[in-house]
Amino acid sequence: MKKTLSILYLLFVCVLAGAQTKSVSVLGDSYSTFEGAIPKGNAIWYFKRNNPNQTDVNRVEQTWWSLLIADKGWKLEMNNSFSGSTICNTGYNKDDYSDRSFTKRMDNLGNPDIIFIFGATNDSWAHSPIGEYKYDDITTDDLWSFRPAMAKMLAWMKERYAQSDIYFLLNDGLSNDINTSVKTICEHYGVKCIELHQIDKMAGHPSVKGMQQIAEQVAEAM
Repeated sequence: MKKTLSILYLLFVCVLAGAQTKSVSVLGDSYSTFEGAIPKGNAIWYFKRNNPNQTDVNRVEQTWWSLLIADKGWKLEMNNSFSGSTICNTGYNKDDYSDRSFTKRMDNLGNPDIIFIFGATNDSWAHSPIGEYKYDDITTDDLWSFRPAMAKMLAWMKERYAQSDIYFLLNDGLSNDINTSVKTICEHYGVKCIELHQIDKMAGHPSVKGMQQIAEQVAEAM
């Protein structure tokens, strides 16, 4: 009888632990990519066979999101990251990035408990139009500028993923306009902005050490 009760108790604990496991989705750019971990066709920065002059990251377990998920005992729902992507539709050299922008991919994240948005780096580096703060009646034309595109993304995601806790990860070393805009718009929509600092990088991208720093800083901020 005692043995039966013990088995039932263990089964109950296992079921309860499974029910409490949180699912995580990532909407990101190159910093969150890894070969085989993102949708087919999305551009990649981190590969299994890495270029040592470009990065020392060569295992998915070294990525910031994988480290964080493993540490917290969570599971990955979806990683929809695309190297070089901007939040708005204007990319490098003013090219049309509407096929890869964050506003294009934000509807493909599954049904996670937690969402990490890690972007704005390419908007800063590409000198995409900053635009004006706009929170209502945002048009398709507005999405070519950063501020209205950022606002549209957060407003839409707060409604679509109402059950999810949404966090925005803000890279260090970006322009003042981008930094101020991200923090202002996140505050407007009640999205926690996690400001990263002194991240170790190679070729402008997190190294193995940098990935660890991101995971640690995000965990601490949460």
